[in-house]
Amino acid sequence: MILVVGGLADRVTELVCARLAYLGYPYRLLDLGFYPERFRVAWSWESGTPGGYIEGPGWRVELDNVTGVYVRYLGAEGRTLPPEVPPGSAPALYFEYDSGLMALLDELPCPIVNRTAGGTSNGSKAYQALLVRECGLLTPATLVTNDPDAARRFYEECGRDVVYKSLSGIRSIVRRLGREHLERLPLVRHGPVQFQAFVPGDNVRVHTVGDRVFASRVQSEAVDYRYGGREGHDVTMEPTSVPAAVEDACVRLARRLNLLLTGIDLKLTPDGDYYCFEVNPSPGFLYYEQHTRQPISAALAELLRYGFTACAETVPMP
Repeated sequence: MILVVGGLADRVTELVCARLAYLGYPYRLLDLGFYPERFRVAWSWESGTPGGYIEGPGWRVELDNVTGVYVRYLGAEGRTLPPEVPPGSAPALYFEYDSGLMALLDELPCPIVNRTAGGTSNGSKAYQALLVRECGLLTPATLVTNDPDAARRFYEECGRDVVYKSLSGIRSIVRRLGREHLERLPLVRHGPVQFQAFVPGDNVRVHTVGDRVFASRVQSEAVDYRYGGREGHDVTMEPTSVPAAVEDACVRLARRLNLLLTGIDLKLTPDGDYYCFEVNPSPGFLYYEQHTRQPISAALAELLRYGFTACAETVPMP
């Protein structure tokens, strides 16, 4: 039995459930939108592994029968707050709920997509960049600083072609640092900012599912193509392939981080070099699957059903 932990308010979780149903793979959804009111989780340590069960509306699954888990935690959106709980207490309450589940899921012996520890590197992009380089991928020139003078020097050293972005795992819109922004640089004293040399070329998103690799080539004039439409830019996407050395490095990186599913952001320069920007431990692959028709969700379903013994050829997309 496959366990999906997430919420139908999240379209990626909805896709995973739909793919499992289409393939006929038995699964149960622990819907975080209604957790814990509609569910019961009972477990204890038995012979070094968790034993117990998870119970939902009309179903019960023994932990020993779980073959794989897909987990995608919700934010406050999509969750039902008990009426007796003040809204200001919601973040702490949700954190407590999720932490209890993390403690259990991280200890199950079956494939977990993904375990909590695997995603911790995403909390520090500077640290993650070190791991990226260790696995054989290039990274752009980067400065993390709260010194306005250092930021200005980096801007000049990079030919005045620099972007700034979030330093943590919190999503941000990547923007170019223009001359009109220089007068605001003293604000970085209030907190470190990540600056990077702008890398020209096409974006390439690589999804790894176990040892399988799905690459999508994205072309857009937008600095951050995810928000290209907001800025009036076209975004085109197509399935592609990357050189064997890059593919191997991506798989090696996923293994290094202990992630069964990743979204790795690369850029292919006009000179043919691939630069890596970050690794997403909970990628929203729906966007890429819709545009390229690559069977990412089918590969994920097979991994959850069969583990690493899944056949080399995934079930075709309907």
